[in-house]
Amino acid sequence: MKIHYDAEVDVLSIIFIDTTVITKYLEKGIAVDYAEDGQLAGIEVLAATKQFGGKSTLQQVVIEGLGLASSGF
Repeated sequence: MKIHYDAEVDVLSIIFIDTTVITKYLEKGIAVDYAEDGQLAGIEVLAATKQFGGKSTLQQVVIEGLGLASSGF
């Protein structure tokens, strides 16, 4: 599993499987990625700082999730 935050576009990605995906938008700001066989491949949180209540909370989610945070915090 990889957790990646892109500060330039404010998107948090949680990647379970590194593959080509089909994206389904669940609700405002939340998307789920599926592999071609239907297996859950990842989750994307758009406008992540707003969804998580600020950069400090988002940074805690990325670090405590043992993800690899990109630059931008």
